[in-house]
Amino acid sequence: MRISRKLPTLILLLCFISFYAQQKAITERGEEVILFEDGTWKYQNEEVIKETEIPTNPEKFEKDTNSTFLLKSNKLNVGFWLDPKVWSFKKATDNPEAEYELQVKDGDLYGMVISEKVEIPLEMLKTIALENGKAAAPDLKIVKEEYRMVNDLKVLLLQMDGTMYGIKFSYYGYYFSHENGTVQFITYTSQNLLEESRDVCEKLLNGIVKLDE
Repeated sequence: MRISRKLPTLILLLCFISFYAQQKAITERGEEVILFEDGTWKYQNEEVIKETEIPTNPEKFEKDTNSTFLLKSNKLNVGFWLDPKVWSFKKATDNPEAEYELQVKDGDLYGMVISEKVEIPLEMLKTIALENGKAAAPDLKIVKEEYRMVNDLKVLLLQMDGTMYGIKFSYYGYYFSHENGTVQFITYTSQNLLEESRDVCEKLLNGIVKLDE
């Protein structure tokens, strides 16, 4: 399994936003939004916000004490603490857009780090991630979403379930963006294995940290 490539329209959209003070666009759900020059946006119909608002988990998440190895991004000032006894990693080869590929040493659980030097508002990452995934799995859907504070970083947690080549799989990951760029820190496995692997996923994902420049 692999994460699909970015939508080419993403770059066009970012350029579009930067050159026009205010324009309108349509989301994949058919909702009309207004785009502003500073990269922010809002729904044309403010009532839609209440219906689609992403909840915030009140719990504070921190790196696991067994996560003693710091894997650093080569593109952004972001790192990922992991447990070297549980996870192996290597530079990505299967997905040219990823920095690192990870795998649990004794199971069928995988991870991936995708980073890019484009700041994207967290509110937009949900739609972008879903559309990217649908390119490979048309039935992909979001089954869990929430904002979290992880090591003092605000991240978006998404669980997305879909089918690829007849295999029912789940993406479970964090999405983070700041002034230097955007990170997708994702774990994935078959749907029947996710529940028993969720704790392992959480311990890995909670290792995301912002590093000093």
